[in-house]
Amino acid sequence: MRAIWKGAVAFGLVNVPVKVYSATEDHDVALHQVHDKDGGRIRYQRRCEVCGKVVDYANIDKAYDDGEHTVILTAEDLESLPAEKSREIEVVEFIPSEQLDPIMLDRSYYLEPDSSSTKAYTLLRRTLEKTDRTAIVKFALRQKTRLGALRVRGDVLMLQTLLWADEVREASFPSLEEKPRISAKELEMSAALVDSFSEDFAPEEFEDDYQVQLRQLLEAKIAQGDAIDTEATFGEPANEEEGAKVLDLMEALRRSVERTKSGGKNDGKDAKGKAAAPEGGKPRTGAPGGRSTARAAGKKKGA
Repeated sequence: MRAIWKGAVAFGLVNVPVKVYSATEDHDVALHQVHDKDGGRIRYQRRCEVCGKVVDYANIDKAYDDGEHTVILTAEDLESLPAEKSREIEVVEFIPSEQLDPIMLDRSYYLEPDSSSTKAYTLLRRTLEKTDRTAIVKFALRQKTRLGALRVRGDVLMLQTLLWADEVREASFPSLEEKPRISAKELEMSAALVDSFSEDFAPEEFEDDYQVQLRQLLEAKIAQGDAIDTEATFGEPANEEEGAKVLDLMEALRRSVERTKSGGKNDGKDAKGKAAAPEGGKPRTGAPGGRSTARAAGKKKGA
């Protein structure tokens, strides 16, 4: 990994030099746009509206337009701001970890000690662990002042940027104003369904089905000379009529509980959630692009 930023965590008189690394990465298949007639690559150009020339990034500045005036800001202007110059991750308060609403979490970064001695880093990490607290911090990164949460993940300090309070939208839906009556039996059946699905979370057991199927499609096209029938790769879409029927809530809960108890055999799947194979054929996985058997990203591996 390559450090994207260097600075120091500061709380009280304690200063902890750190390097910052992106904690996540994108593995999606990279696709680009082409002309459907001849396959020619579609490219976007940064063209000046005044002179008509294509402009390199090195010659691009930023500007603010209030409708009457345009103010141009150079890279030097932006770098001159005090907040941008700061290399300090300032701890403003320590809060009970459960008070941090997950909706506010944005990007995640790992912090590595940037000093010959890791004592201050280790002290901060162990203090957060022992007190079950999360440090709320302020810092500047990439021309923006940011709010962050400093917490522990394993043996590493992790910095997660937070959305500002006014960036989180309130959920207000008229449909929720009506308070339906939920019976004790419905709650009991719903709890039984939750209990039947209860497991310890193992993120490595899940994968992005869409990306897996996209790679299958690409490999099949390459193997067959860039011409392949999608149904030949993924099979026929399943019949949606039965799944489209509106069921009574209690009936849906009852069927769900029975299905999990029987290992999922009632819905055409085996005990591990794999689609049952049709006679003389292979299990169907469904195709991307809206086919009925496709699943949203996050289905369990092998399911």
